[in-house]
Amino acid sequence: MLSNVVLAVLVVFSVVSWTIIFSKWSSLKGAKSGNMRFIRAFRKSATLETAVATSEQFRPAPLVTVFEDAYAEVSRQAKAHGRVRSQDSIGRTLQVSTNQELAYLERSLGWLATTASVSPFIGLLGTVLGIIRAFQNLGTGTTSISSVGPGIADALVATAAGLFAAIPAAMAYNHFGHTLRELGSQMDDFGLEFLNLIERSFGE
Repeated sequence: MLSNVVLAVLVVFSVVSWTIIFSKWSSLKGAKSGNMRFIRAFRKSATLETAVATSEQFRPAPLVTVFEDAYAEVSRQAKAHGRVRSQDSIGRTLQVSTNQELAYLERSLGWLATTASVSPFIGLLGTVLGIIRAFQNLGTGTTSISSVGPGIADALVATAAGLFAAIPAAMAYNHFGHTLRELGSQMDDFGLEFLNLIERSFGE
């Protein structure tokens, strides 16, 4: 029956969404905590070499990857020219690495957005099918509650299932989006601090 197919689809949306919610909550919490611990250690570093020596212990914080990518660019310039020749290229490296880390953290959020926007309409489809079933039963000439009840029940269940799938997905998507914006700002600020450390270390 089509109404059962609709419910099955909504169950799949809901199960996948909750799996993503728990996984993303854990990964973003770990990223935020790891970044903060690395930033505290980085700010205590007087030189670039000190920061490099302490960065390994803070893996897999996203900022460690950003730092290592930028440090690799610094090392290339220092090896080729004996000094840092272009802070602009280091800044671009920081931005590219930041974007890559944020893109990685954003993975699967599209499913939550899709669930939040599509599930109510799938539930509405189930509602319409349930009402159609109820009217079809009325067309048989039987007007008792036992004839129209199952169709109305299917309609209400479909509506509830659509909302049950959509509401948590929408709330989680908004919450994770806010967290990602905070992480993005944090990484951008770190980029400025890194460039300041380059100036201190190389005397530019």
